[in-house]
Amino acid sequence: MAGPVLSDIFHPPVKRSMTVAGHQTSISLEPLFWDRLRAAAEVDGMPVNALVAQIDVARLESPTPCGLASAIRLWLLNRS
Repeated sequence: MAGPVLSDIFHPPVKRSMTVAGHQTSISLEPLFWDRLRAAAEVDGMPVNALVAQIDVARLESPTPCGLASAIRLWLLNRS
């Protein structure tokens, strides 16, 4: 996978709305993380919101849960 153009890395977060575990929520992530999240969902054969729901469950089981957007970023970094 070719790396993004350096100027694209520093794009501000983009807010997207989705339904996670039956609840409407908005998540703000940088486009690089949205791209990686979509790719991970595709590899795992599931919709993005289903993958986010799995990450959310793991986040809430943590003794020190962070916000959902941070959890997604950390999950993606840990996966690579």
